[in-house]
Amino acid sequence: MREGIHPAYYQAKVVCNCGNEFVTGSTKPEIHVEICSKCHSFYTGQQKAAQARGRIDKFNRKYGITK
Repeated sequence: MREGIHPAYYQAKVVCNCGNEFVTGSTKPEIHVEICSKCHSFYTGQQKAAQARGRIDKFNRKYGITK
């Protein structure tokens, strides 16, 4: 490898809006994210039924689907 052309590599601290923090490797020393595996509904399984129901109703209205 050539010297002096590669960026510095840090043990980066990742901070989520929910307050979760973890460490990973990155070229930036600190990373801020909006959503992580602790608060994402896919991983937690806590998706609000009202939100899902609203999206289904919107889809049905858009395409004229009736029950």
